[in-house]
Amino acid sequence: MANTAASDDSFGSSVKSWPQRIKAFYNDVRNEMRKVTAPSMKEVQATTTVVIITVFLFAFYFWAVDNTLGRAVTELIQYLTKR
Repeated sequence: MANTAASDDSFGSSVKSWPQRIKAFYNDVRNEMRKVTAPSMKEVQATTTVVIITVFLFAFYFWAVDNTLGRAVTELIQYLTKR
C-alpha cells in the first residue's frame, strides 16, 4: 500500500506542475521564435530556382535509367522466349 501512496503523490505533483510546465514551454517557444528570421525575396527565388532545376535533372536521370532498364528487360525477355 505504501508504494501506491508514493505513486499517487508523484502523479499528483506531476498534475500540479502541469500549468507551470506549459507556461515554461510557451515562453521557450516565444524566445526561440524571436530568433527566427524570414528569408528575403531574393533568397526565396534563388532557392526555388535551385529546387526546380534539381527536380528536372532528377526527372531526366530517372527517365533515362527507366528507359534503359526497360529496354534491357524487354530485350532479355524476347531473347529468352525465342528459344
